[in-house]
Amino acid sequence: MNLELFLLLAAALVSIGLFGALTQQSIVMLMMGLELMLGGIIVGAAAVWRYIAPAAADGQVLVVLAVTVMAVEMAMGFAVVTALFRFREADITDVVAELKE
Repeated sequence: MNLELFLLLAAALVSIGLFGALTQQSIVMLMMGLELMLGGIIVGAAAVWRYIAPAAADGQVLVVLAVTVMAVEMAMGFAVVTALFRFREADITDVVAELKE
């Protein structure tokens, strides 16, 4: 496969994630959109790194580190959403925005 196809996939993931993050009011769907955008960025970065330096393993290590950070971020995000839902039964961004008052 060539670089253009991977970059097209990355752009599609970022676009779908951006659409999901901007149009959804559910916190879980917002987080899913953000994860799609991060996944697209990782795919694009890994493809470019593979194209620039195919023999180096630095890009692979960076991708594994980024995926690990994404998993931890999602776990923390879902823990916060679960705590908000249990405390105030707030699962929509408009309801959560009222909590700062």
